[in-house]
Amino acid sequence: MSAMPARDPVSRDILAIFERARSRLFVRLEGLTDAEYLWEPVSDCISIRPGEDGVFRVATLIPKPVPVVPDPVTSIAWRIWHIGALCLRGYVMNFFEDVSESGDRLAWPGTAKAGVEALAEDWDHFISRLAALGDQRLLAPMGKGPGTWADEAYLKLALHALVEVSHHGAEIALLRDLYRHEGV
Repeated sequence: MSAMPARDPVSRDILAIFERARSRLFVRLEGLTDAEYLWEPVSDCISIRPGEDGVFRVATLIPKPVPVVPDPVTSIAWRIWHIGALCLRGYVMNFFEDVSESGDRLAWPGTAKAGVEALAEDWDHFISRLAALGDQRLLAPMGKGPGTWADEAYLKLALHALVEVSHHGAEIALLRDLYRHEGV
């Protein structure tokens, strides 16, 4: 990541925070095994699974909480997919003018190594778009995006991405800790 000029302090600071979040998450992903990646700690766990065509896909985009019942449990694979394909890749596809990506965003690698690599790629694409904005554009309305997002600033999108990364990154770390203590 290249340093932002001093005249762009907001961009510099948000990119530094993203780098800190990235380094913390990817340190926690080091040594992730396929067994951990696909581990389903409960019987009704939401994950990625191979379809009839052999391609791993996520079955449920965003689990909907059921009244009185706790939120569904999701696997590490689902959480890595959620951060990478649904959030970061989705943000690039929906909010940046220079992108015309398409494809099956439900498809995701079925191995830990390939899943972490795909997450790193989605992360790099998002950060490169964010870094290219500069403060003036970062703080201006996006002018593009679903719902009311077109009226929001790219800074709000960046902060939303940080919330998703920190939320799901912490859950990934906890699932790894639980997996190790289960003796699986």
